[in-house]
Amino acid sequence: MRTKLAQKLHAALERRFPERRLFLRSDTETRFIRLHPSTQLAAWTGATLVVGWTITATAILLMDSIGSGNFRAQAQRDQMIYEDRLNALSSERDLRAAEAAAAQERFSTALAQISTMQSELLASEDRRREMETGLDVVQAALRRTMIERETARDAAAELELAMADGGALPGGADAASVEGTLDILSDALADTTEERDRIAEDAELAFEQANEMQLELRLMTERNDEIFRQLEEAMTVSVEPLGEMFRAAGMDPDAMLAKVRKGYNGVGPLTPIQFSTMGAHAGHADENAGRANALLDKMDEINLYRIAASKAPFAQPVKDKFRFTSGFGQRWGRLHAGTDFAAPIGTPVYSTADGVVVSAGWASGYGRLIKIQHEFGIETRYAHLNKISVKVGQRVSRGERIGDMGNSGRSTGPHLHYEVRVGGTPVNPMTYIRAGKDVF
Repeated sequence: MRTKLAQKLHAALERRFPERRLFLRSDTETRFIRLHPSTQLAAWTGATLVVGWTITATAILLMDSIGSGNFRAQAQRDQMIYEDRLNALSSERDLRAAEAAAAQERFSTALAQISTMQSELLASEDRRREMETGLDVVQAALRRTMIERETARDAAAELELAMADGGALPGGADAASVEGTLDILSDALADTTEERDRIAEDAELAFEQANEMQLELRLMTERNDEIFRQLEEAMTVSVEPLGEMFRAAGMDPDAMLAKVRKGYNGVGPLTPIQFSTMGAHAGHADENAGRANALLDKMDEINLYRIAASKAPFAQPVKDKFRFTSGFGQRWGRLHAGTDFAAPIGTPVYSTADGVVVSAGWASGYGRLIKIQHEFGIETRYAHLNKISVKVGQRVSRGERIGDMGNSGRSTGPHLHYEVRVGGTPVNPMTYIRAGKDVF
């Protein structure tokens, strides 16, 4: 059976590859090499494999060359786009920083103007009260003098009437006493006349002074209204951006201010102003008191906003030049819970708000890590540090240096991994940083 199968296979090979002879002739002899069908099949198979392998290898090399060229070109294009985006972000950051510095300067100038205007307002109110008191005293003296003058006139008229009628004089007095009394009355009338003229002159002068004081009072009232208006505008300009900053960060300003006011142990709300209610300007004084107390409430609100802003992470953790290398969101199928700031090793890292250090040491993939607990249930994290400059339990302030940027832990290059967590849940740190850029 095997012999027949071998014979059939040999016959098929001979039909496909008939036996050949290769003659080799020299000067003296002739030789030949017999090529059996099996030898030709082996040679043909080997040649086919070599040619196929050569074609396949050439195709792979060509495809790799073309693919690597496309990848390099795409990588270069991506790098150029990325660098352009980083440059744009850097320019925008510098612009926002300049705007924030200008806003801070305007805020400081407004506070200085408010302090000066408040001093002028209190001084003008003191002068106005003194003028009102002086005017009341002059009017009271004038009324008293006029009453005394009328009383003297009535007494003289009664005596003259009694003498003209020839009747008995009051008290049964004789002629000598009457004459003495008349001399006294004459002298008294002369003195009264002189006093009357003097009082009339004083009254005229007092009325002129009163008119001047009323004019000065009206001008002072207008000045006070202008001061109040400027103060109210300055307060509105100062308070509204602060409220917008907290709302942009997803925080309720009213609830936040209530919490700060409840836990604040410093100087409390400013003492309300009370103006005098004497005279005809009592209603205006009450109105001024209401406006002044409203301004004091606004100043107290600004103070509370300042305290709250120092306790929430509105500042940037890096103040030197840096690049944003990775933002908050999904990356490689998992959540990247923070924002990465790239800069050279040793770049200072700062606390973004007042708080207490709750962790400072090595933390697996984070490398050297600092955790700071702030008010309102907020925690910030600073990872991949090269150096830690704080200890657990230490209180830090906003802008205080807490460490240096590094490349520790699972890191592909020197950078700061910065996180903000509210109630333990990661949130986008740029929400707070962008919210604070227009104010700080």
